[in-house]
Amino acid sequence: NKATDFRSRLDRVLIHPFWGYVIFFAILLTIFQVIFDWSSIPMDFIDETFTRLSEATKTNLPPGLFTDLLAEGIIAGLGGIVIFIPQIAFLFLFISVLEETGYMSRVVFLMDKSLRKYGLSGKAVIPLISGTACAIPAVMATRNIENWKERLITILVTPFTTCSARLPVYLILISLVIPEGTFLGIGYQGLTLMGLYLMGFGMAILSAAILNKTLKIQSKTYFVIEMPNYKFPLLKNVGITVFKKTKSFGVEAGKIILAISVLLWILASFGPGKNFNNAEEIVTQQMAQQQPSQEELNTAIASYKLEHSFIGILGKTVEPAIAPLGYDWKIGIALISSFAAREVFVGTLATIYSVGSEEEETIKNRMAAELKPNGEALFDLPTGLSLMVFYAFALQCMSTLAIVKKETNGWKWPMVQLFSMTSIAYLSALTIYQAFA
Repeated sequence: NKATDFRSRLDRVLIHPFWGYVIFFAILLTIFQVIFDWSSIPMDFIDETFTRLSEATKTNLPPGLFTDLLAEGIIAGLGGIVIFIPQIAFLFLFISVLEETGYMSRVVFLMDKSLRKYGLSGKAVIPLISGTACAIPAVMATRNIENWKERLITILVTPFTTCSARLPVYLILISLVIPEGTFLGIGYQGLTLMGLYLMGFGMAILSAAILNKTLKIQSKTYFVIEMPNYKFPLLKNVGITVFKKTKSFGVEAGKIILAISVLLWILASFGPGKNFNNAEEIVTQQMAQQQPSQEELNTAIASYKLEHSFIGILGKTVEPAIAPLGYDWKIGIALISSFAAREVFVGTLATIYSVGSEEEETIKNRMAAELKPNGEALFDLPTGLSLMVFYAFALQCMSTLAIVKKETNGWKWPMVQLFSMTSIAYLSALTIYQAFA
């Protein structure tokens, strides 16, 4: 009948060995460009709202520890997660529409022959693509792969695909270091984001090929998939999916970020020894001959206190290891704290940069204003690219490790995964920084 004819004609294009891939990548590129374009207005609004809220808290509440905790710890930390909800909602919206229309099953079928060369089943596309939302359900989705070797390889490489928790890190860094120009009508920022997604996917495929050669597990496999009819997505279904997944991200990430923000604020607001406790006297004596304004003096005291606080000591301890990547001790603190969850990175920097700060600015402006000891911007192109590459490859997610342990019945594979992904991230970030610096 006519419907079948239309479906078969469409299938001939969408699962064509050449045009199928062209269409799939064109769809992905459009999605990433739209994520940037559509969400900039709500993001700016959220950023400014949290900045004003923090300012109002400091103005209207009596000065003291509780007010500082509220303004610099809780509000700054929450602002670091809420600002990215528009983009994450758009990402889930597009994935949901692709699944609802029946297109995603065609992508699985299209990819099967290509992925098989690398030791993956076509069914691995579902975990790899759903990994763009979150690696945890993606690892659980490998249960539909019957062959244990293929399933294990998919579990081990899925965290390379860019999850929504990496999105906040990418977005803030791209907006800081990538200019707003266009190439062939496509924005540099959208292209960079697409490049990071493809890089993660590429590393997943490369790792799968290596694991396929090195894992000595005998296996046979068969691939069967049902092609659903094409249909218009039901707005109700799409709406429910977007709401549930965005809410889940906001609530789960929000809880972690809030707890870590409070802990970071405590570690940044207190410190051992005379250097921290006598910071005002020490800095005032050091700057006496410069005759600084009160504002300059306050900024210098806050900076000195932060450096000698508990968190400053922790950051300084890891600084020698991360300095070759272009990172200072403050970025070091953000790297350590984001092992709890990647998206904590932005909230951590927001908390660190706002502790003791007189000026209330947006997160992006604070990061842009950070300087290296030589007076150059800290977040320049080499450092920004190095950080993006580090986050593209590092396994900074305790929850993912826990689910991999559950799915593989032991700590062997999660530890292999953590060590290898961290090593790849470090070496890749080092190479990028040294090449561009």
